[in-house]
Amino acid sequence: MKVSVTTLPLHDLDVDLLILPVGLGEAITRAAQIGGVIGTSLSRALQDFDGNPGDTVLIYPEASRSKRVGLIGLGDRGRLDAEALRLAAADGVKLSATTKASTVALCVPDSPMDAESMGQALVEGFLLASYEYSRYKNDESKMRARTERLVLHASADEKSARRGAERGRVVAEATITARDLVNMSPHEKTPTMLGRHVERFGRKYGYDVSLWDKSDIEKEKMGGLLAVNRGSCEPPVFIEMTWRPEKASNIRPVVLVGKGIVFDTGGLSLKPTRNSMDHMKADMAGAAAVIGAMEVLARLEVPLYVIGFIPATDNRPGQNAYVPGDVLQMHSGKTVEVLNTDAEGRLILADALSYATLYRPELVIDLATLTGAQVVALGSQVAAVMTPEDTGAEERLAAVQAAATRSGDWVHPLPMHAHYGKALESDVADIKNIGNREAGTITAGKFLEHFVDYPWVHIDLAGPAFLKKALPYRPKGGTGFGVRLLTEFLRAYAYPKKR
Repeated sequence: MKVSVTTLPLHDLDVDLLILPVGLGEAITRAAQIGGVIGTSLSRALQDFDGNPGDTVLIYPEASRSKRVGLIGLGDRGRLDAEALRLAAADGVKLSATTKASTVALCVPDSPMDAESMGQALVEGFLLASYEYSRYKNDESKMRARTERLVLHASADEKSARRGAERGRVVAEATITARDLVNMSPHEKTPTMLGRHVERFGRKYGYDVSLWDKSDIEKEKMGGLLAVNRGSCEPPVFIEMTWRPEKASNIRPVVLVGKGIVFDTGGLSLKPTRNSMDHMKADMAGAAAVIGAMEVLARLEVPLYVIGFIPATDNRPGQNAYVPGDVLQMHSGKTVEVLNTDAEGRLILADALSYATLYRPELVIDLATLTGAQVVALGSQVAAVMTPEDTGAEERLAAVQAAATRSGDWVHPLPMHAHYGKALESDVADIKNIGNREAGTITAGKFLEHFVDYPWVHIDLAGPAFLKKALPYRPKGGTGFGVRLLTEFLRAYAYPKKR
């Protein structure tokens, strides 16, 4: 979708649909401000519009260059934030789909919020709500009508609105990259194919990509990744992405690690199919989020040295599959007793987290669809965030939560008290790969904690990464959760004085 910004008078906008976000009780004032043919038509429609979130009215003003005008409720202006604007833009997409509008103008509302933030939120919301995965569909009659051009109307501070609109476009497109990867058929994203996709992205957007084959992984002694891969007919791949601009604000890198289980059967601890294995093409959503974040960093030229790691394999019950009772030697040298082959994500992440130690990172963030317990605890709209309870814990959690609030990719912290780690004590190895039924998300985090010796944040996004029911600007299926969260966090990390 093409995105542009204009300050033309509203009556001069020649579009299929002009969308006006209006706050609670402000419709009359807004109509008077606009005046002319459009303002008169709005005044007549006010009896059907209060301005509450979700309220919409569609009118057809005569003698207007805009074929249709839609009013969208913003709710209480005193509570207006970026998320409210994204939701309003999503309501605008519903109007554009109903009217099959090819060109849409979306107005930046009058608000104490800065024009840059509003421009970003509106464009993000509109592009993300317009998403439809159609790679495998042949019947175009069953697809939604698509908007080809979005025009953001800024009545003031056009320069700031333009910056925000461009950033919103880039972030939305990178989120869509992640959505597409998650939704892609497993046969098109084997570990090798995923690596090739990332190589193409690296060439396109300007970051470096290195792919390790199985022999490289064996030399590095990544016992967790190799064990999970044993039941597969496809070899594993370790993907390394590097964004290191000349004017990076850091010398030691920030490292992102994404779980890259391209399909998870559960291995010999086989999953049931319905509402479980049938969604496991999404078990690489953490990897997709890291890939999307690297795209944003490069396209926005964020001055931050960042490395991304993706250990990639599938988890299948092949003839040589690892079994419950196996004891694995990990990259770090620790031994792990396997009691459940469906607790495989933490094994491949542990090797990647251990390898990250070699870079002496300032900070490491991993993202993974790690536990069903996360969905039970927090549902499908909020991810879990954990960090070791050391002197920097409060600062790290506050920074991630602030980024979550700004981005709309919400997180909630879970504790990592020492006593949770007792559930991982093994009779035959250093640790075992699962705890008991209690606090499954936390014990998975405590497992990973054994493999880090640097500032570290763990994000379990099992619920919000893949939805069974669509939300306003998040589709059914892959959501791209984590891309916008990482973007906000890393931008704030690179520009600390601007936040």
